[in-house]
Amino acid sequence: MSRLTITLSEARYRALKEAAAQRSKTIGQLIDESLDFYGIKSREQALDLVRQARVRSQLDASQAMALAQEEVQAVRRAP
Repeated sequence: MSRLTITLSEARYRALKEAAAQRSKTIGQLIDESLDFYGIKSREQALDLVRQARVRSQLDASQAMALAQEEVQAVRRAP
């Protein structure tokens, strides 16, 4: 697992720490869930989406990749 250092205001850090405690999670788990919510995927996860799309839809590789990219972009644009 990689480590990351970020700079937050003291108020933001306290709010994040409190939210994690209320949910019985670590700050790292809360951030990881937030990244999932916003559709941030690892390369492996994105490739898995392409594989699933190909199996379900019988698309060729380029069509499946285009579909996966559209879906990822749609999730990232969602409010």
